[in-house]
Amino acid sequence: MKRALVCAVLAFVLVGCGTVGGHGTATLWVTRDRGAQVLYTGKVPAGLTAMQTLERVQKISTRYGGRYVQSIDGIQGSLSSEHDWFYFVNGLEADRGATEVTLHPGDVEWWDYRSWANGGMSVPVVVGAWPKPVLGNATVVGSSPGARALRRALHADGGTNRVVVTSGPVVFHGAKTGGHLTFWISSADAARLAANPTLARFRYTGLR
Repeated sequence: MKRALVCAVLAFVLVGCGTVGGHGTATLWVTRDRGAQVLYTGKVPAGLTAMQTLERVQKISTRYGGRYVQSIDGIQGSLSSEHDWFYFVNGLEADRGATEVTLHPGDVEWWDYRSWANGGMSVPVVVGAWPKPVLGNATVVGSSPGARALRRALHADGGTNRVVVTSGPVVFHGAKTGGHLTFWISSADAARLAANPTLARFRYTGLR
């Protein structure tokens, strides 16, 4: 028991060694242009850092002492063209370098190469890894058939994150305030999403 605890602690503090193991797997996605072009999808070991899992399956270069990704498979971040690599874990924008985030079983690590011009530097929440952002901690607001279907699909019996199902049209999207998440979706799209969560895959907002 003590040895397992020590190993778990080391997995959080060691970076770059590539030898920290874990049980189960996580998912890795690499895309560009807000998910419009999918470059890679696959399973990676849990228990490693986000950087270690990326290094296992992609050729990368880093900057700032190896803490941030400069290029993946030759696609370079560029100050002049205002493009860079950004990453999310379970639909949430990372608030730390990839060497500081340890993946758990079932996590979704998503790297996307996009423009950060015109205020696009930060995107706190995306819908692409749905339902990971709210799984196990959601309240569905609404009484329409779409809301009821989504409530059943999420097994949502109350939580600090809210999914607001509207009667009128709205593009499916999320926001983060004070550590809590709120998503907005139309009743029609809620019914579609409840039946097929992959409709949100690789998207920042909206459904396929």
